[in-house]
Amino acid sequence: MSLNLHALRLFAAVARHRSFSRAAEALHISQPAVSKAIRDFELQIGEPLLERGVPGGVGLTPVGARLLQHATTLFAAEAAAEEDLAELRGLRAGRIAVGASTTIATYLLPPVISAFHRGHSQIELTLASANTADIIARLLARELDVALVEGRVDDPAISATPWRSDDLVLIAAPFHRLAKLDRVTAADLASEVMLLREPGSGTREIVLDALGDAGITPERLLEVEGTETAKQLVASGFGVAIVSEAAARDQIALGRLKTLALQNFSLRRTLFRLDLPGRQPSAAAAAFTKLLQ
Repeated sequence: MSLNLHALRLFAAVARHRSFSRAAEALHISQPAVSKAIRDFELQIGEPLLERGVPGGVGLTPVGARLLQHATTLFAAEAAAEEDLAELRGLRAGRIAVGASTTIATYLLPPVISAFHRGHSQIELTLASANTADIIARLLARELDVALVEGRVDDPAISATPWRSDDLVLIAAPFHRLAKLDRVTAADLASEVMLLREPGSGTREIVLDALGDAGITPERLLEVEGTETAKQLVASGFGVAIVSEAAARDQIALGRLKTLALQNFSLRRTLFRLDLPGRQPSAAAAAFTKLLQ
């Protein structure tokens, strides 16, 4: 039995969007056409592929989940072939999907993206900003050509290459009580509200591990999504946070934030570029990686 590749593409779109209507909209065809094609495809396969009516939209059956893995690999190879052809055309066309954890995407990548666009303005570039866990998941799904994260990666399916180092600093508002101290002690910090990134953030894991190693256990923690939210709360006088120096640099220069010297504590982390071993990078991805280096 030979698979209908058009139907396979429609199935993958429905599975990715978890909805017939959203898949139809993304593919610019009618929903009835998508529904009929999927029904015919399931008849061809001889097994149901999708679970209708599940919470949140459409789910996958065990057979559908296995088929989606093959479809993802197949369409990734198709995209790679297209990118290889673009290379033969001297990078005059093509696309690249870059994904980075939030701090990297917001504060470290803009100069690289600007330089890439100046040299390859015909290449369509997309940038996904998410926490480390989400970037890893997207890379494994082959949705990204280049991936950069700030947290540890223990997945054997991923190769992590050190990219650059990043200093983390303790910040507070200039009028905060701790900002008046020459050096903050563990006891001073333990009684203060500590703002932390959400689970899945590489910064969160590194900060918690470093505080634990230093014997610092804040009594009050507040979980926030995103470094910008943490910075704004801290600038208003609410709590303290440990963030990338690159993320705080502008606000420090404006006088809205102040770095605090924490006794017997300093933190420098390594940022990583992630790859899937054996995956051949496209010409655009190779050019972007060269700029990173």
